[in-house]
Amino acid sequence: MKSQVADDTWIVIPLFNEGPVIRGVVQTVLEKFDKVVCVDDGSTDDSAAEAAAGGAIVVQHPINLGAGAAIRTGLDYALQDPTARHFVTFDADGQHQVGDAIDMVARLDVEGLDIIIGSRFLDDRTKPGTIKKAVLRTAVLFERLSTGIQLTDAHCGLRALNRRAATLIEITQNRMAHATEIVAEISRHDLAYAEHPVHILYTDYSRAKGQSVWNSVNIISDLFVK
Repeated sequence: MKSQVADDTWIVIPLFNEGPVIRGVVQTVLEKFDKVVCVDDGSTDDSAAEAAAGGAIVVQHPINLGAGAAIRTGLDYALQDPTARHFVTFDADGQHQVGDAIDMVARLDVEGLDIIIGSRFLDDRTKPGTIKKAVLRTAVLFERLSTGIQLTDAHCGLRALNRRAATLIEITQNRMAHATEIVAEISRHDLAYAEHPVHILYTDYSRAKGQSVWNSVNIISDLFVK
């Protein structure tokens, strides 16, 4: 059964070398939402074909530019739809839950919010590991000091935005620093924001793709070297 917001919501999925995993992710999302755009960020495998086979619209970057660039491309594509009111950024590796996205989108209108950021730390369902947790806590502290935005988790890829936020937020940092930039944009535009508890399901695949210790190091380096 489709959600009540299915027809006016775009799901934006950045992907890079996801292979067959992305087909299942897209199919699962389309069970609840009508519109999915995948931005293939210069993949060298069959990710674009798999995403299309799953039912997504696919926009392609000719070269790998990074997650930030892919998200901005996806939002720009979705904003061309005049009926679109909500936009969700959703990871391609299967770690996000569609039910969380539905709840977050519903809150936008009910609470008059511009953007909702998913948080792994508002309940105890997600187990990020000691090193990852420490890095994410460090990132939150940095962003609280630099932007004044009070978050418990600034680097969760699951976000819900209304049309105002999707239009106003500029993303010039292509790689991991885009998450920090989004937080800064919330402050710059005085967007109404909140967090929502989400369950991030770490699998061997998702850890290999984006949740490794090296990725944690990249988060820290991008905070300070831009």
